Amino acid sequence: MAVLPMLKHPMIKKMELTSVLKQINKSLMACGLIAAVSGCSLMSTPDKSIVEQTNLATKNKPNVIYIIVDDLGIGDIEPYGQQKIRTPNLQKLANEGLTFTQHYAGSTVCAPSRAALMTGLHSGHNQIRGNYELGGFSDEEEFGQLPLTPNTTTLGTVMKQAGYQTALIGKWGLGGPGSYGMPTKQGFDYFFGYMDQKQAHNHYPTHLWKNDQWFALNNEWVNPHQSLPEGVDPYDPQSYQAYLREDFAQERLTQDALRYIKQNKDKPFFLYLAYAGPHAALQAPEEEIDKYNFAETPYGVNTQNRYLPQRRPRAARAAMISHIDQGVGQVQALLKELNLDENTLIIFTSDNGPSKEGGADMEFFDSNGPYRGYKRDLYEGGIRMPTIARWPNKIAQGKTTEHVSAFWDVLPTLADLGGVKLTTKTDGISFLPTLLNKANQKQHDSLYWEFHRPNGFHAQAVRIRDDINGDWKAVRFFKKGQRVNPPVELYNLKQDPSETHNLANLHPDIVKQAEHLMKTSRTPSFMDAWNFDYWPNKDQ
Repeated sequence: MAVLPMLKHPMIKKMELTSVLKQINKSLMACGLIAAVSGCSLMSTPDKSIVEQTNLATKNKPNVIYIIVDDLGIGDIEPYGQQKIRTPNLQKLANEGLTFTQHYAGSTVCAPSRAALMTGLHSGHNQIRGNYELGGFSDEEEFGQLPLTPNTTTLGTVMKQAGYQTALIGKWGLGGPGSYGMPTKQGFDYFFGYMDQKQAHNHYPTHLWKNDQWFALNNEWVNPHQSLPEGVDPYDPQSYQAYLREDFAQERLTQDALRYIKQNKDKPFFLYLAYAGPHAALQAPEEEIDKYNFAETPYGVNTQNRYLPQRRPRAARAAMISHIDQGVGQVQALLKELNLDENTLIIFTSDNGPSKEGGADMEFFDSNGPYRGYKRDLYEGGIRMPTIARWPNKIAQGKTTEHVSAFWDVLPTLADLGGVKLTTKTDGISFLPTLLNKANQKQHDSLYWEFHRPNGFHAQAVRIRDDINGDWKAVRFFKKGQRVNPPVELYNLKQDPSETHNLANLHPDIVKQAEHLMKTSRTPSFMDAWNFDYWPNKDQ
């Protein structure tokens, strides 16, 4: 098997970028990843009865708006019990739609989670299994992440095949400027937003991208990773003036989404609206932050340059989430104004669990709800996502569903909706019957995740269906002292959704089943760092 050498990070000279991408492509071809992926996959065929019953002739196809946000926990919004952050529009979305209680992210960090969503393949089969960064955080080093390969089946290509205008507005992270992973080369007719997810560490960047062109914003560049200077008063607003800018990128995304909807109101469109908040840095317009008044501990004092300093981190994160909520409300209002409301499916979700980065206070907001873990964990708090779907007169109002689904189910679901027969394999199962309250919903026997850190820490998780005893969740970690066949933790999600009681010793048969699934649910990655024998520092 061809193995791509680890690229030097964070600096890659521009003159080297072309050869780097060619090497990546050569390795992918050698591994056969551009061809169909082998393994435990399902072919998705549209349910003709559902298509007929919902009158999905080409001219009557529903518009689809898929809204994904960044590092939002399942407990961060009102429909899931949030008490301190105001999200009335998302509550309204839930009141008028279907709330999922067991919908899972593709991974526990950005790029692999979005890759699972985009391709319909989980992290054991996906091209992208981690955040693999190219370049650095400055504008001059904006090279993006490891790109999707040419001819990849994506949500964009599937929806184009179904006859939709396709747009991605927001954060991408699956291929940088000039690469073959650019959104406009992956099925999207139109793109506006962050191409490189590192740039999204700053919500007041110097620019976004419109298709393949630099789109300047009215902001001077600021290093998104710095601490307060020594000797300044962290409680004095003047100490933070150097970090403030005017042109809030998340508002640009909302306004461009509204423009796009107006422009395409007379033809079916698929809008993938990907907000970059509330991912750190914790930034929002000061007038929005002023709407919250919490006891605060300033962030940015001796933080080792992690993210931008923030005087009011609790209020800032709450303001970021409320701003997204306002954007969702504006989208809904415009759909009604244009008489598109009843012919538009909206799905709202988050890419992974909440993060403490940038001074975010997860405990204060109870961001992961009753679940264990956060971003970068394969426990439920890192991967169980707030997810709401609304489609008037098609999806029942104010209902919840316990249907177990994941990001890799979205592609076959939208293919089903659009009447497209997939010709490539997917790990997903359409949940269109669940959306439409039909009785013929197929179920996963298991769900699989793997997670890889650059330092050689790896994790696996599998959820196993058990209709009698309640589903099982198995997790294991490859780390110092347990590099080969590490022990499996086992939890019963019906009795212990918080994953506090490890039952591995009591159920060796389930442990053995989990170990088998962890072995057979994946194929080796072409990247050394995304295989479990990768261990760069033997002392760790």
